[in-house]
Amino acid sequence: MSRSSFLNSLGIDKAPADTRVVVAMSGGVDSSVTAALLKEQGYDVVGVTLQLYDHGVAMGKTGACCAGQDIQDARQVAERLSIPHYVLDYESRFRAEVMESFADAYARGETPVPCIACNRTVKFRDLLRTARELGAEALATGHYVRRVMGQTGPELHRGADPARDQSYFLFGTTREQLEFLRFPLGDLPKSETRALAGRFDLAVADKPDSQDICFVPQGNYASVVQKLRPEAVEPGDIVDMAGNLVGRHEGIVRYTVGQRRGLALGGRDGTDNDPLYVVRLDPKARRVVVGPRAALGRDEITLYDVNWLDAPHEGRLPVQVRVRSSQSLRPAEIELTDEGAVVRFAEPEVGVSPGQACVVYDGATGSRVLGGGFIRRSP
Repeated sequence: MSRSSFLNSLGIDKAPADTRVVVAMSGGVDSSVTAALLKEQGYDVVGVTLQLYDHGVAMGKTGACCAGQDIQDARQVAERLSIPHYVLDYESRFRAEVMESFADAYARGETPVPCIACNRTVKFRDLLRTARELGAEALATGHYVRRVMGQTGPELHRGADPARDQSYFLFGTTREQLEFLRFPLGDLPKSETRALAGRFDLAVADKPDSQDICFVPQGNYASVVQKLRPEAVEPGDIVDMAGNLVGRHEGIVRYTVGQRRGLALGGRDGTDNDPLYVVRLDPKARRVVVGPRAALGRDEITLYDVNWLDAPHEGRLPVQVRVRSSQSLRPAEIELTDEGAVVRFAEPEVGVSPGQACVVYDGATGSRVLGGGFIRRSP
């Protein structure tokens, strides 16, 4: 009999009862169902929730419970499932690795994706290390992505439900981390996850999904950046591509490339008053540069801080890419370089913002995540 005959549902050569799995429990329905499914399958489940920031300060409420409702919800689910539950204080790490980097990026005129930074650092680096210290064989999360065994090892694939796929946020996962990570919800639609939460009688079954960045209450990211980097909200000029003054702004942090709304521009002399979009941000001069939609098109971009999950490749590789999390896949070619990578689009891409991630998928099906990197500012 082959060795694979002994693998459990997580692909580990042990009985479920002898397999410890740490579940990253955020207090939401997805991670709660993940823990419940693994517990039902007989695994030795340990729940871990990360205290990432001071919820009271974030909400502007003095004396508020520092644990926050999400941590309380995770604790309640762990009690319902009769599994051990630990809350780890990662606040200083989160501030240094995610919040400070978030503010720095906006001060540079970029549009960061803090969820990617969080996954790459405090979750899939620090928490994974902690899971090993707890004697776990795997770290499971509630992300809607799939871990598929390929010819050379585990591969990262898009979630089966296109509406819930979170692969864009996980491109920074390394091959070594994929060996240890598991994503039990990757083949499920969200509706089935909620149904399972009801079957398991979890109190979070009807809890709404979070729509905001966790440390940015009500989506007011400018106020968070203002606290961390006051210089990023200094006022300045809005100019057209010829350098003509067309308005004023209250901080470049309030703008992103491709933005049209909120520019508060009046009529412009010498133009046909067609809609203007943010084309470029100039943080040194504190200027927002605007232009017509046609000026947003990019034929190619360069990437830095590239994480590549596929085998090394020379020359141009046909792929599919995303430059925003909500975007459909676009045909392109990628060429890896010593400095990162160059991506050439099949058709000009509109609204490419420096600091955002460009995630690369296989060209044939668009299912497998080959890697990705961050979009470098144009000279």
